[in-house]
Amino acid sequence: MRLFRFCALALAVAAAGVSVRAEEHYPSRAITIVVPLTPGTAIDIQARLFADSLAKKFGYQVIVVNRAGAGTLIGAESVANAAPDGYTILLTNSAHAILGVMNKNLPFDPIADFADIELIAKAPTVVAVAPSLGVHNLQEFIALAKAKPGTINYGSAGVGTATHIAGAYFALQTGTQLVHVPYTVSQTILTDLLAGHIQATFAPESFMLPLLQDGQLLALAVSDTAPVTDPIRIPTALSQGVDYISATWYGFLAPAKTPRAVVETLHKAIVAVGEDPDIQAKIRAQGFTPVDIGLSDFDGYIRNDMKRLGPLLATIGQSN
Repeated sequence: MRLFRFCALALAVAAAGVSVRAEEHYPSRAITIVVPLTPGTAIDIQARLFADSLAKKFGYQVIVVNRAGAGTLIGAESVANAAPDGYTILLTNSAHAILGVMNKNLPFDPIADFADIELIAKAPTVVAVAPSLGVHNLQEFIALAKAKPGTINYGSAGVGTATHIAGAYFALQTGTQLVHVPYTVSQTILTDLLAGHIQATFAPESFMLPLLQDGQLLALAVSDTAPVTDPIRIPTALSQGVDYISATWYGFLAPAKTPRAVVETLHKAIVAVGEDPDIQAKIRAQGFTPVDIGLSDFDGYIRNDMKRLGPLLATIGQSN
């Protein structure tokens, strides 16, 4: 019996040693970043930017996998259920907090089932329309929407996504009746906008920047306290008499129970990438503002965002 206990103890110590060594050598293979929206979206652009730099830093491939659907639920659930070893992580956005408020029967807990790594950026919403709509500024757009209630459609990445809420919040703030059109493939929003099937979208600048630069789409306003001046000029909604402040945040999460040492390794690497001047320039060129909120502070940020969104979503309602 004593021999059995000794052997069991020796095996436990050996296993613990293997676990410690595994954490010390993290990473030792490719890492997957799950993006819960389709390619070409603002969050996808961020993911690929960080993936390239993290791969160089770690010396292992960092793969971006798009698992879109159900307002980011599918991608988030896949990471919540992934092995907690640091080799599958999630780059999510404000929709993660929205999910926790709008859906009472989620298959996961948006806080408890994840280990927070780092909040990397924020991006204000841009109100964009096709020039064929015939409006040239935000007040003309609002006037048209009020003159023809229920006839202006806006596209989003899906029910409960940040782009859905941004549009619904705009309608609330301006007293207009806009029709929400959810998409499963985000790039189709731009295709349908150019074709006139929808009339507007409320999304980060990076999502439609090339079309804004060449004049195929018109940016009426940015939902920030300061205007966009580069690479294009976009006035604020505030400067046009509209109280509309809305921004999307972006951050990395890992499955709950991921070893602390692994989470800290990821955190330090992601912060280092975000502090690189070249990366910061690329982030800002896409209309993002770099942010550094890490570990437990990011967890608190998500909790506070969920508290903030509760009354707002109750006012907006899920029908918008």
